Formats: sequence, C-alpha cells, structure tokens
Amino acid sequence: MPQHPMSHQMPGMPGMPGMAGHEMHEMMGFLGPYPMSREATGTSWQPDSSPMEGIHWMRGAWMGMVHGFADVVYDHQGGPRGDDDVFGPTMLMVMAQRPAARGTFGLRAMLSIDPATVGKSGYPLLLQTGETADGRTPLIDRQHPHDLFMELAAVYSHPLGKHGSVFGYFGLPGEPALGPPTFMHRFSAMELPEAPIGHHWLDSTHISFGVATAGLTFARWKVEASAFNGSEPDQNRWDIEAPRFNSASGRLTFNPSANWSLQASYGHLKEPEQLEPGIDVNRTTASVTYNRPRGGGSNWQSTLAWGHNAKDPGGNTNAVLLESTLRTDRHTFFGRGETARKDELFESGAHAHEVFDVEKVSVGYIFDVVRSGHLALGVGGLGSLHFVPAKIEHEYGSRRPRSFMLFVRGELR
Repeated sequence: MPQHPMSHQMPGMPGMPGMAGHEMHEMMGFLGPYPMSREATGTSWQPDSSPMEGIHWMRGAWMGMVHGFADVVYDHQGGPRGDDDVFGPTMLMVMAQRPAARGTFGLRAMLSIDPATVGKSGYPLLLQTGETADGRTPLIDRQHPHDLFMELAAVYSHPLGKHGSVFGYFGLPGEPALGPPTFMHRFSAMELPEAPIGHHWLDSTHISFGVATAGLTFARWKVEASAFNGSEPDQNRWDIEAPRFNSASGRLTFNPSANWSLQASYGHLKEPEQLEPGIDVNRTTASVTYNRPRGGGSNWQSTLAWGHNAKDPGGNTNAVLLESTLRTDRHTFFGRGETARKDELFESGAHAHEVFDVEKVSVGYIFDVVRSGHLALGVGGLGSLHFVPAKIEHEYGSRRPRSFMLFVRGELR
C-alpha cells in the first residue's frame, strides 16, 4: 500500500494551517518516499537536514508550501567597467501535492517580477557573462534578469516497493537534470543578493522552455535523464517561449546521510547562447553540499561545485565555486569564492573571445530587524574583491577591482 505523503513526524517543522489538534507531520517528497526537505529546484536534491522554509498548508487531500523573497539592493561595482544601480530581485514559489493513482501528483510554480524590478539590461556585476538584453549585444559585467515564469511544472511519482519510486516531470518552463540546485534556492547561496560568476557553467539551465524528465529513486540514490530546450531564454522576459526538446542531460545523485548530498551530471546543450548560433555546449558538473543543523533553529550549509563547458566548435573552460552560509537567530553570515576561465569578457577589440582566468571573493552579513511569524525583514551588506590578469588590468582599472552591495531583504520562512 502506498505511503501517505505525510506519514512521518518531523520535529520543529512550522505548523500547517488547518491542522489544529493534529500531530505535526512531515511532507513527503514529490519524487519518492523520503522527506520533502530533500528536494530542491526542479528534480534536484539537497541534504535531508536542509531547512524547509515557507508557509506550509493543508486543504483536504492537498498539501502545499509558499515561499518567496524580495530585495531592494544598492549596487556599486568599481572601476571603468563597473556601474552603480538600484535593483530589486524577487521570487515567489508555490507548490502543492496530493495522492493520486497510488502515487503522488504535484504542481509547482515559480514567478519573478525581475523584468520590472531589475530591468532588461540586468544589474552590474563584474566578471559576469551570459545572455543578452536586446537580442543583439551580449551582457558583459552584468547579470541578466530572470523571466516572469521561472517554473510551471507538473510531477507524478509512483512507488516501487517501500524505498523506491519512478517519476516523471514536465515543465514549461522547468529545470532539467543538470547541475546542482539553482543558486537562488540552495541555502548556501540564497541569502547572497548576487549571482555566481560561474552561473553559466553550473545551473543556468534552471529556466528552460520545455523540459521532460524521467527518473528512478531508491533509498539514498537517484538517477534521471532529461530532454529539454538548451537555448537560454531570450530578451523577452515576460512571455512563455514555445517549447523545444533539442538537448539532453543525465544526473546521478547520492545522499549518503541526512547532512550530505552529492551529484554528477552531464548535458548536451544545443546552441545555448542566442548570439552564438551554431555553437553547442557539452556541460559536465559535479557538486557536494554539506548541511549542519544547529540548535535553536540555526543552520550552516556549504557547497563546493565544479562546472566544465566544452564548446562545439570551440574550446574548453571551467568554473569552481565554494560558498557557505551560517544563520543563527537573527544573524546571517555568508561568503563565496570562485574561479573561472572566461572567453566572453570582450566582444570586440584586441581581446575579443580571448580566455582569461578570473577570480572573485565575496563576504557579507544580514541582520533580521523584524521577525514576525513566517516573515523576516533584514538589512545587509556584501563586499567583493575581484582578481583579473595583468593583461587586462587597464580595462578594469586595477588588478583587484572592488564592489559592494547594500540591501534590504523581505522573506517568507
């Protein structure tokens, strides 16, 4: 007999409206018979002990969760290729599930009003590359905004014995089986108001207009494969693009204990960059995430990730990321270090498409001024130090250009 999706007790989980007088229970995963806290974006996994943030609810046979955040950021990126800006990254995620045909059926939606609060040209971010604001020129030293529709997906899983399952996932848009959980949603990164400069080596496929994934889980293992649209979203951020299935990927994930999650994945992306027609990318990623719950609701999580892009035709480049976030009662400390080989920092001129090794280190802090129920309102700051080769020092004004961000963050937890 299939296990009901809320069949095990989970101490410390926020109460669910409509469950007064009942024992608090744990929501089971969309994809298999394990705690929902194991599931991150798309069909990716994180450590089981990761915090389940948001407002949890139950209505009849349906169980769900709402989570989101909104920031207001003052951004200063130093040097001649930097800029100053005020922008507001946002995200709202809603998901619901219910028993169906001896299995579990679920729906997920993720929205962002970044097209309005960040703008088509994105926000200044030294050493960042990828996508376009107008369909003609690449975004360089800027981070692109996310689309209004980041995920609209349906999931069905069917049990295989007591410890396994088979599942299917379809998204328009959605996230294929490629890379670690997206930076906006893994606890080790979600408090940072900036994207990693290795985003397009690790998790840039998290918005793909057309995703179909099938997979198997057994105990602490998951194997899955996806057909998806390998093209990055175009410059029209408010629409839903026609689905295509021109690319493929596979991922193997292993959670050896409640505090660890490891994944390795490979994907062939058909013409991912709009401004590079005829160039495919073979992407390989590997990552390990460690989560350590601490008493009193505190949590500490770290992620080490590597991504490799092999352009066809073209050369090979790598990116490595190490990030960590520690949250106590009202205090959050975070940091990230990255290194990447980039061939997109110069569109024209003497350095056009030349490969450069660049590095970046960021550290920051948030203090929660207001904590009321599920709402947290905090103020924070972030400082970054960048490292560029002497050959392009004059372009950036220094071998070590600096930047900082000051921000206010509102979050549903």
